[in-house]
Amino acid sequence: MKNYVKFGLLITAVLGTLAWLAVGGISETKTYYKTIAELNQLGDHAKANRLRVGGDIAPHSIVRNGGDVTFIMAQDQLRLTVVYNGIDPLPDTFKDGAQALADGKLGPDGVFHATKIQAKCASKYESAPPVTRNPAVRTS
Repeated sequence: MKNYVKFGLLITAVLGTLAWLAVGGISETKTYYKTIAELNQLGDHAKANRLRVGGDIAPHSIVRNGGDVTFIMAQDQLRLTVVYNGIDPLPDTFKDGAQALADGKLGPDGVFHATKIQAKCASKYESAPPVTRNPAVRTS
């Protein structure tokens, strides 16, 4: 009987540790998606959480300075300065006019400090135009 109690305590400790690690990992890695307008409305609350912000890369705004890349993300008339200093290389589709998602935190200076960037070129992923057939041409 004593062996069963020891075994039960050991299993409880292992499961409790795994649950604690899972809950801690989820709370540290969760990211909220926000638009630039929603980010401006959050105020100081935006500086406390990891966020994902989406928008278009403003033309001629990409500046590479050593390992850092600074650019302006625009949405409607709103603009957000983003500084990327992550370890991953930027995607090939990261260029002026592309849609981008930046993961990171908003700094006290109002600059968004990104650790991950995703970008897509809108024209590259558009659907193909519909095929029209000429009724005068017959196929056998």
